[in-house]
This record gives sequence, C-alpha cells and structure tokens, in this order.
Amino acid sequence: MNQMQGQLLAGRYRLADAIGSGGMGRVWRAHDEVLHRAVAIKELTAALYVAESDQAVLLARTRAEARAAARINHSAVVTVHDVLEHDGRPWIVMELVEGQSLADAVKERGRVEPAEAARVGLWVLRALCAAHAAGVLHRDVKPGNVLLSQDGRVLLTDFGIAQIEGDTTITRTGEVVGSVDYLAPERVRGHDPGPSSDLWALGATLYTAVEGLSPFRRTSPLTTMQAVVDEEPRETRHAG
Repeated sequence: MNQMQGQLLAGRYRLADAIGSGGMGRVWRAHDEVLHRAVAIKELTAALYVAESDQAVLLARTRAEARAAARINHSAVVTVHDVLEHDGRPWIVMELVEGQSLADAVKERGRVEPAEAARVGLWVLRALCAAHAAGVLHRDVKPGNVLLSQDGRVLLTDFGIAQIEGDTTITRTGEVVGSVDYLAPERVRGHDPGPSSDLWALGATLYTAVEGLSPFRRTSPLTTMQAVVDEEPRETRHAG
C-alpha cells in the first residue's frame, strides 16, 4: 500500500488509489468528503525535484493555469474543481473520467480504426477551439492527454499542467520538457507556441492513433526533434 493512500488533503479529499502517472506527476482517484463525489487529483511530483525557492513559483503557476483551464466551458474539456497545496507541492482536483487514455487504447489494440480516430479528433478539435477562444493554449496535446470515457465521451485533459511544462525551466535535471513526438517545428526551434502548435500536435496524435506509432519517432529525443524539423512524416498504411 502506498503511504499516500487514505490521506486526507485540505480536510476534504481522501486519496484512494493511484490511477496514472507521467513526467510531471501522478493522478489519484479520491473522494470529496464535502460533496460526496469521486474526483481525480493530479499530484505534481515535479515539485519534489525543484529548489525550495522555486516551489512557490511552481504553486503560483499551477494556480494561475488551473484558473485558465477552468475558464474553458466545454463538454470535451476535463473540469478543474480546485487547486491546493499539500506536503509542499501543488495538487489539482479534477473531474474523474472513468475509462482509458487514447495512448492506452493504442497500446492495447495496436491502433484504432480511422472512423474512430476521426470522431476522437473532432471532439479534441472542439475542445481546442473552445480553449483558444478563451485565450488558453494546451501545449501538450498527445494521446496520453486524450481521455476516452466508458460512456463514449472524448475529453482533453492537463491544460494547466501543460502550460507549466511549456513555460517553466523548473524541471528535473536532464529531462526533456514536453512530449517531443508531438512538438510542432516552431517549438523545436525554440519559438513561442500558438494555436497552430496545438493543431500540429493533434495531427500527430491522430496519426499515432491510426498507425500505431508517432509520425516522427526516431531512436532518441534529439533525432526525433530533428525529424520533426527536417523530414516528412512516414507514409500512412492504415488511414483509409
């Protein structure tokens, strides 16, 4: 049993079990003991690896970007409920989506059918349009951030956390910031992202869904980024 299981956060959220993890943190299933509902809570474990002087900056950015994500009112965007601090690191309380990520679906099945990928892509595009209209960039659109719920919904998650990954230098030493397989060429070149960067990432995400591998994946992050800038994507075999 993980030592965090059963802990009560902010006098309200009881941690149950870890249901996912990534470069910036771990996702927990939890119970809101005030509203008596299940929620998901993102624990930003990156805070464990930053200097104490940077932790306040990380918390402030988490709050700011979670507020930005909360401005996006769309059924295809995971709802942000709360932001809190516990054990010196930020936690983001979100809507719990029962299901799996697109990344998990591809891993499980090898690939998804083009018609299903098109449906998923349409909902993610709607989510991005709503976000961009609210002045929010995602910056980390990838299969792992696209959720497929058991009731058939498609939702985009990790808006606030993605902003932190895109903007801050507060990362683990030697860790590549962002998901290089889905970075637009302008981002690889070090330019500021824009809405088009999110759309590029969506295209790469749908390619991965249909083909079972990302369009520019090479043997290392560096060679992958070089391919993004200099090469055409691999020819599709299953696009239909």
